[in-house]
Amino acid sequence: MHSFCGSGKEEGSEALLVLDELWYSEDHVWVRYEENHTVTLGITDFVQLHLGKLNYVELPNEGDAITTRESFGSIECGRLFNDIYAPICGRVVSVNQDVIDNPTLINFSPYNQGWIIRAEIFSLDDLSMLMSADDYEEYILTKHLPKIIFPNHLTSL
Repeated sequence: MHSFCGSGKEEGSEALLVLDELWYSEDHVWVRYEENHTVTLGITDFVQLHLGKLNYVELPNEGDAITTRESFGSIECGRLFNDIYAPICGRVVSVNQDVIDNPTLINFSPYNQGWIIRAEIFSLDDLSMLMSADDYEEYILTKHLPKIIFPNHLTSL
């Protein structure tokens, strides 16, 4: 477990949490390999902290196909809508209805209760295209934190 701005962060505290056992996309979606070609996907702690309180989540239906780097859902905070891009190719096997009913679960528990979908991954090779926790932490530090610290240079995620 990695945390910025402090150590030993538990979900719900102020530090940014990056979990070692997950894979991460450049679009800030995390992937947890479960078993039998099944993965769980969610929105990273970085995104939920950056966006603030989420008030709407749109997700695909069970059985829908998802394709790498294509939108498969969206999240809304305030008046901003943000697409969620698939980090893998696969088929949705379950959707977290609790997140649809209560989007703030992502804010309070992005890596546990706030998962968004489970999918059957078509090729395990897709995981090798994602970042490890160390790589994702470096990605945030070099690509995104300077834009947040110096807001005049802020661009969208």
